[in-house]
Parts: sequence; structure tokens; C-alpha cells
Amino acid sequence: MTYPHVRRHGSQALFDGGFAYSAEVLDGSVLFTAGVSPLDRDGEVVAPDNPVAQTGHTVALLTKLLAERGATIGDIVKLTVYVATSDRTDLAAVWQVLAPEFGADIPPAVMVAVTVLPYPGQRVELDAVAAVR
Repeated sequence: MTYPHVRRHGSQALFDGGFAYSAEVLDGSVLFTAGVSPLDRDGEVVAPDNPVAQTGHTVALLTKLLAERGATIGDIVKLTVYVATSDRTDLAAVWQVLAPEFGADIPPAVMVAVTVLPYPGQRVELDAVAAVR
């Protein structure tokens, strides 16, 4: 799906990894989110120590947050994914949950392995920059 107010770009100078290196907002405003954690309505961590389950839950929360401001997951122009791990297989597993949410139009993204996240049992956190019409 294309979003007429967001344009994503590859690069002629950088390795062609098949993903966008940059994105621009053509009209409207820009929304910056805080880190979205895999918490339930009571503030408890969902699926403690399970990065795959936490990713699915956190994407759903991010989608709701964006909708409150008039944006969708497709309006994301920059995504940062934090994964508390020292294992690259966890990073790959989290990405396999995230990528299908965007279809063929994945925004510029960075995945960062970190030592610890704020809540006990928390393994994933997402923050995004999105275009709002």
C-alpha cells in the first residue's frame, strides 16, 4: 500500500539491502512517539521474557497510539526497535514479527540490542516517527 504523504527512498551510494534508507513527509505534520512497551492495561509486562510475543503486543499498542493521532502503521517514517538481548537470533525473530506489519513498504528502521529495558521481563520496546495528515 502506498501513502501519498510519505515518500521512502533507497540509496544509490549505499548497499542495496532492499529497504528504505530515508523517508520524507510531503504534507501534514510529524508525530514522535515515546517508547511503547509491552504492557497490559494494569501496567504489567505481557509475556515476560518472550520477545516474539511482546513484539506482536507492542505493535498492536503502537497501532492504537498512532490511530489516536490520525496516523496508521503505514504512516511511520522512522522506526526504532529495542530488543534486550545479546543473541542475534532474538533480533531476527523480532524482525520476522515486525516486517509483515508493513508489507512491502517497510519504513527506515533500526534495530538495537540493549542490555536492559525498564520493566522486569521486558524484552522489546518500539518508538516511531510518523506522518500525520
